[in-house]
Amino acid sequence: MRRLVMWDIDYTLLRGGGVAASAWKAAFTEVTGLAWRATPSFGGRTDLDICAEVFAAHGVTDCTPERFFARYVEQVHASRHLFAEQGALLPGVRAVLDQLGTREDVVQTLVTGNVPQVAAAKIAAFGLAGAFDAEIGGYGTDDSVRATLVRRCLQRAEAKYGETFRPVVIGDTAHDVTAALANDALAVGVATGGTTMAELALAGAHVVLADLSDEEAALAAIMSDEVPSSHRSSATQPSPRARRRPT
Repeated sequence: MRRLVMWDIDYTLLRGGGVAASAWKAAFTEVTGLAWRATPSFGGRTDLDICAEVFAAHGVTDCTPERFFARYVEQVHASRHLFAEQGALLPGVRAVLDQLGTREDVVQTLVTGNVPQVAAAKIAAFGLAGAFDAEIGGYGTDDSVRATLVRRCLQRAEAKYGETFRPVVIGDTAHDVTAALANDALAVGVATGGTTMAELALAGAHVVLADLSDEEAALAAIMSDEVPSSHRSSATQPSPRARRRPT
């Protein structure tokens, strides 16, 4: 059975340097006429979920997500050159993506809270577009609940390829982990965002990495044969850079 490796983008693959956040605020003010006054927690959440919170916090009732996202995407496209200038690819990412890309038993895609166009702009800025089958990805306009993004991605992959996959979710937040667990996917936590290794393990990640700079450890985690279930057998002794969830 092939693996469907579903990558989060922000703080898992790359840092965007605040470009999307600035575009979000500018777009909001343009479509509502209101000054931005409330910044929610963006980490691991979907754009639909964040949009609903922002509208509510500002008392906005006459703006649809579709109208807002259209302007947001325009803002991002106008400033997309800044991703590479102000942001950065995270350690080990390119090497791990390249290694997985040589394997016939792996299909790589994206499961991200970003809307599709912004996701595409971010990965293109760092020359990563060719690593993913973005057509089957799960995106922030699919649903407010991140677990649904994983499910939609699996459904799209099965429909396109005509086969059943073993799902693997890689992300830097507890939201990524819980979305993986809700879909019986292998959850690989990477502590390159604001969530610690201990917090990712507590959320239920099957394997937790400090980052992807240890290519061998990262590949071993992603290709792990651990069963994503509370009833799987005892984990093997982890390397110093990786921690496995206790059974």
